[in-house]
Amino acid sequence: MRSLPLTFCAALVAGTIALPASAAPADPKTDEPRDEKRSGTVSVTPSRVSPDGEVELRVDVCGKGRSARGNSEAFTSEARFAPADGKGLVAHARIRSDAAPDDYEIWVTCEDGHGRATGTVTVVRHSRPSPVAPVRAGGGGTALLAEQAAADEGPGTRHTVIGLGLGAVAAVAVALRSVRRRRTAAH
Repeated sequence: MRSLPLTFCAALVAGTIALPASAAPADPKTDEPRDEKRSGTVSVTPSRVSPDGEVELRVDVCGKGRSARGNSEAFTSEARFAPADGKGLVAHARIRSDAAPDDYEIWVTCEDGHGRATGTVTVVRHSRPSPVAPVRAGGGGTALLAEQAAADEGPGTRHTVIGLGLGAVAAVAVALRSVRRRRTAAH
């Protein structure tokens, strides 16, 4: 993904070195300011985002331009810039839900076509929140108390012994009652 910009930069450097000084323009100034190509950078907030997340983009390269358009392979659609508090232009863009974790270049072109800006957004893996139990909600904190009580109490050895003892008492009571019925029936 980065090899294409590197190729263009290498070609530009090679062409600049090979260009003789006499072939360079004598006067770099132009009479018409509209011919000037402004360039700048795109401010991306947050710079690291998960797929299906949203980023805010800001540029100040468009001068008095009222709008601009931005694109990236990571965006679901074209970002449309509008004026923002006298501090350049701002837009919001959504990251594709199927965007692979990587660095993606952003290109912005001013509406007058004389300003351009570039930037980078980093797409990271989904950071899905994992649920935490129990949910601490309602009852003014009773969920916390219930959690502690459930952890402290529970069927343990003490409860097993008590249960067996009560079962033995019940078995003896049933046996004695059966014996008593037989004796009263025999008389």
